Amino acid sequence: MKNSIKSLFVVGLLALTSCESSLDTINENPNDQASIDPKFLLTYVSKDAFQVNGDNMYASRMLIGTDGENVYQYMKWNTTSFGIYSTGLLNTVKMMEEAAKINNKNYQAIGKFYRAYYFYNLSLKLGSIPYTEAVKGESGITQPKYDSQETVMAGILSELKEANDLINTNDKIEGDIVYNGDATKWKKLINSYRLKILLSLSKKTTVGTYTIATEFASIAGSQPLMSSITDNGELKFADAADSRYTMFNNSGYGSSLYMADYFINMFKDRQDPRLFTFAAQTTGAKEAGKPLTDFTGYNGGNPTSSYSDNAALITAKNISKVNDRFYKDATNEPSNILSYSELEFIMAEASARGWITSSAKTHYDNAIKANFTFYQTYVKNPNQYFAGFDVNQYLATPLVVYNTSASLPNQLEKIMTQKYMTMFHQGQWTSYQDYLRTGYPNYPLQTGVTAPFRFRYPQTEYNYNSSNLQSALTSQYGGNDNINSKPWWLQ
Repeated sequence: MKNSIKSLFVVGLLALTSCESSLDTINENPNDQASIDPKFLLTYVSKDAFQVNGDNMYASRMLIGTDGENVYQYMKWNTTSFGIYSTGLLNTVKMMEEAAKINNKNYQAIGKFYRAYYFYNLSLKLGSIPYTEAVKGESGITQPKYDSQETVMAGILSELKEANDLINTNDKIEGDIVYNGDATKWKKLINSYRLKILLSLSKKTTVGTYTIATEFASIAGSQPLMSSITDNGELKFADAADSRYTMFNNSGYGSSLYMADYFINMFKDRQDPRLFTFAAQTTGAKEAGKPLTDFTGYNGGNPTSSYSDNAALITAKNISKVNDRFYKDATNEPSNILSYSELEFIMAEASARGWITSSAKTHYDNAIKANFTFYQTYVKNPNQYFAGFDVNQYLATPLVVYNTSASLPNQLEKIMTQKYMTMFHQGQWTSYQDYLRTGYPNYPLQTGVTAPFRFRYPQTEYNYNSSNLQSALTSQYGGNDNINSKPWWLQ
């Protein structure tokens, strides 16, 4: 018991060693030889990594705000945070160090996965980031250099390859709130995530020493991958302190958060009952006594209009809030960082591009079926939404049916549209990044406004690591830290 208390204390201590800067990750005392069982760190890191991120849903035209101008909705965001260096990455590296002391390869493998996950997502937001010298304060690196985005992407692909080689069924995995110690499922997630990274680089032919399409085909043809929703890389929430759904009791969700018409209309046009799990009926529809499954009872606001115009829809009783399960249900649905459904969409796109020979239509159909299974499994009382629904009939309808003889742009639009429809409160920034990469689905934007390609670097880097930051800005963007500058992965 005493050791457990000490371990939990160290977790909190590591999490509090700094605020924002990559530089600040040096602040762990190198003379402190405190040890901690890696199982506690695995729990902490998993809980941190899998939280729902709501900001992307404004940028992705799924949600709108009505109580003021939301910078994500109006594509006006500025800086992002380097907080992952001092929380997720610091604790991940500590977990790997402690695992090495007890020769447990599985914690090291999972650590490599989380390193890849954190570095990948941060690099997609910014471009070049500290990578090879990051989280090395104990080695005396107080101002880590920035590595090119290509170096980061090639490096994390190699880390995931190493993770795949390390993972085994002998070393015990405790503290695992994702897969309950199942190393086989971790192996599937690791390899599936390799495919996600490779596909996100579809504008490139090579990354480091990897030929992207060849590497994708090799992994897809030889490594274990997710094969059902039971393999989802997801966190299930519990009705207990620090374990509840991310948006539980979020006051904004209950007061000023509404659905965007762009997102809602995709479901209405396809008579897709997943809509009923995301959105609430309009007040007018409720007062008129319309059934929950009447598509005419749902309406969204225009994400390109002023928030005051959308607020007028509230007065008119003609706009749908977010379904209240997202802020009233402590457990709600699991949060995915990579689902089997997303993997099948990844495989469908790779097939459409000619990277693999399996059927794009089969993968596309599997992806949609898996997503319906997810909601039918995790939404409370699913029969009130899905009674009488036949997914095979849905797949044959004109707006949904997949045509393998269509042009590549038409196939990509079909895949990306349905993939987008699975991303409500899921996948973090994936839907927005897919839009930047492919142009699909075609987001509505205000006249004269372009969708930002990236975030600006945090002010703490200007304050404490300025020389390295300026070198990175010069090599990438001609010295300009601008949200409309295009990073390497999109060029």
